[in-house]
Amino acid sequence: MLEQGWPTYVPVADHSLLVSFGDVITDQANAAVLALDRALAHSPPEGMIECIPAFVSLLIDFDPLVTDHTRIREAAENLQQDPPAGQPRGELREVEICYEEDFAPDLAAVAQASGLCIDEVIKLHLQGDYQVRMYGFAPGYAYMSGVPSEIQVPRKPSALRDIAAGSVLIAGPQCLVTTLKMPTGWSIIGRSPTRILTRDESAPFLFGVGDKVRFKRISLVEYEARRESGNHD
Repeated sequence: MLEQGWPTYVPVADHSLLVSFGDVITDQANAAVLALDRALAHSPPEGMIECIPAFVSLLIDFDPLVTDHTRIREAAENLQQDPPAGQPRGELREVEICYEEDFAPDLAAVAQASGLCIDEVIKLHLQGDYQVRMYGFAPGYAYMSGVPSEIQVPRKPSALRDIAAGSVLIAGPQCLVTTLKMPTGWSIIGRSPTRILTRDESAPFLFGVGDKVRFKRISLVEYEARRESGNHD
């Protein structure tokens, strides 16, 4: 159940409405975001263009020549009171990961910070209950919650450049699989050959917001085989 005073509705420019379900990340707030996102997709109000879900908020973009903030808010409130039946649950997605030392330059540091050995960090990472919460600034960058508390480490004070696509990163409770070569201040603990960018226009990313993710460990030999077969970005 949401705390008193939520959700809030804040107009953004003349074409968007920000619906927020809290000011801290909680499962209840994120579940409310996903429920409204799916309800709007199922029954879009006139003039709605798209919805952009985040951890605790949802941005509803609309055509100001067709509708306005008041009517979009009314539609959102009505959908929360009477959500459509049979809303789909998130899919379970599997992502392969290789923890080879060359792919995991921060694994030893995570182990040291956690007071664990490397094998224990790997075991805990594989046991994490991951869920896609939102998409970030780059194509296919799915921010996932679910990193076990025992191996949660803070973001680094400075970013490292040119991190390879497919790198598996953690920071605090979040996990991410990169899709492009980019800088990061998160801890790099492995690499995945799993294709995140699907090249399918109707479903361009492997994940959808709300999907569950399970990591599966593979060896270096298996990783190289996946790369050679083209199962990578």
